[in-house]
Amino acid sequence: WALDAHDGHELWHYFWTTQGGTHIGNRGVGMWGNYLYMETPDDYLVSLDARTGQERWHKEIASVKQQYFSTTAPVVVGNHVLVGTGNDLDAPGFLTSFDPVTGDVQWKFYSVPMNPGDPGLETWKSLDAARHGGGQMWLPGSYDSETHLYIVGTGNPTPAYTSQARGEGDNLFTCAIVAIDVDTGKMAWYYQTSPHDTHDWDSAQTPVLVDADFRGNPRKLVLTASRNGYYFTLDRTTGERLVTSQFSDTVNWAKEINAKGQPVRDPAKDYHIAGALVSSANGGATNWPPPAYSPDTGLLYVPTAETYAMYYLTETDPRGAMGLGGKEEINLGASTSYMTAIDYKTGKIVWKHKYRSATSRGGASGVLTTAGRLLFGGDVSGNLVAFDPANGRSLWHSAIGQVTNAPQTYMVDGRQYLLAAAGDTLYAFALYQ
Repeated sequence: WALDAHDGHELWHYFWTTQGGTHIGNRGVGMWGNYLYMETPDDYLVSLDARTGQERWHKEIASVKQQYFSTTAPVVVGNHVLVGTGNDLDAPGFLTSFDPVTGDVQWKFYSVPMNPGDPGLETWKSLDAARHGGGQMWLPGSYDSETHLYIVGTGNPTPAYTSQARGEGDNLFTCAIVAIDVDTGKMAWYYQTSPHDTHDWDSAQTPVLVDADFRGNPRKLVLTASRNGYYFTLDRTTGERLVTSQFSDTVNWAKEINAKGQPVRDPAKDYHIAGALVSSANGGATNWPPPAYSPDTGLLYVPTAETYAMYYLTETDPRGAMGLGGKEEINLGASTSYMTAIDYKTGKIVWKHKYRSATSRGGASGVLTTAGRLLFGGDVSGNLVAFDPANGRSLWHSAIGQVTNAPQTYMVDGRQYLLAAAGDTLYAFALYQ
């Protein structure tokens, strides 16, 4: 849908007739000049005229018959339209660059080794295991115009919950932050946040790029809070790890932090036939709703959930287990969600706001910070909430229904609006006139 930003009335809408697929979600569109780009559930990249909604072309990203699904928002960088996919059917993850005018493929980057001699192959049981090893790139990354690098997260290895097929190595480059040259598709550096993931943690959460002081020197940084419950500050020119910290109090799946600053899994907390009590539950300490950073406070704001579950290893369900392997999960106790403020210099939590809820659901919305020193998010009780970003004090709220994605703000004719989606409805609030 294209809506008038003044009053929300519809200008046009476009409907794609899907040919199937395993996922119907969509996380947004990309824009280049007067052209729009969107991904479809059956794995096509569609380009539209932004003024009329008329289709310009569509190109296949991946084969829906291989159970790929396309939900991420395309990211447009210069003359590159960057798109990723999702898949849990033992298929390799990749990022593709398309020409914004013609739709021709410019390059494709695979997140797992695909050929003999590829970097990281030694961390897999075999080349065949690596080629079926997952590492899907199902969320947008962030572009650094100075280094010309696209910095993006990769997903879990497959099978997700067992190691027999993929070996006991780190399974590179799954569950990692990777930096890719946008002109060549070559990887400049990587940092793996969950070596040998056995919990479907991913590292796909959108990284935040910050130019700021670190220990007395100006640094170009990457800030990322991972689904596994650990926070990382990296140097975005080299990938050097600067800070590691635990931002979820209940996380118990790791037994230590190694010399590289990576959490090391505790095998006792893997999926077992007898079961294991693990925190976080499968949704993780955070998930796809994006975080936000404020240069005024020097804090990263992360939607956080603290949960427990019993993890059981089972036979694979032939009705649709995909490539994850067999597992059952029983959530235990109440799920608690927070807005968490993290100091990027130390990884320490400066404040946490606990969302109150009459339900046991966890998981808060994505986050927005503004130059007017406001912080917006949504709670699990259906409130859009404004905070003081310095201390987490609640300033205002409106009961509009559960918000999941991050609110947005824009200016039209001198008036600033706050836009939030709840369910199938968009709500616009005027910040001032």
